[in-house]
Amino acid sequence: MSGDQVMRDYAADLPVPEFEETAFTTPPPLSECRVAIVTSAALHRAGEDGFTQGDTGYRSFPTDARDLMMGHWSPNFDRSGFAMDLDVVYPIDRLLELEERGVIGSVASRHLSFAGNQPDDVATIRFDSGPAAAQELKADGVDVVLFTPV
Repeated sequence: MSGDQVMRDYAADLPVPEFEETAFTTPPPLSECRVAIVTSAALHRAGEDGFTQGDTGYRSFPTDARDLMMGHWSPNFDRSGFAMDLDVVYPIDRLLELEERGVIGSVASRHLSFAGNQPDDVATIRFDSGPAAAQELKADGVDVVLFTPV
């Protein structure tokens, strides 16, 4: 059995939280929106604390940061795309181009990164670090988040 099939079989039986109601807010037109990137690539700035196994926190960094390192450590993940082009997991240059063309209103001043390997119940990210990150983005006037999974 291939490694891919093993991972699919494993993921098929993971518990998934169920919500009675899905939160949704209608944003302004995209051309007026402030957009931030949130990634699960465990990105962090060189010289700053990286992610550790089981880390349920997040890191923030400014739009002009290009000294980002990937802390994602799964042996099933091919890092070569990231090594060649930061925009593979953190498409900040593409987002800045969209701002320049008027497709989006503005790019947020900071962006966030989580580690993708969260505990199965995702309780901490649901009740602690996720809401804290959302509050930071809301304080920055962010209307829309571009989520980039690993």
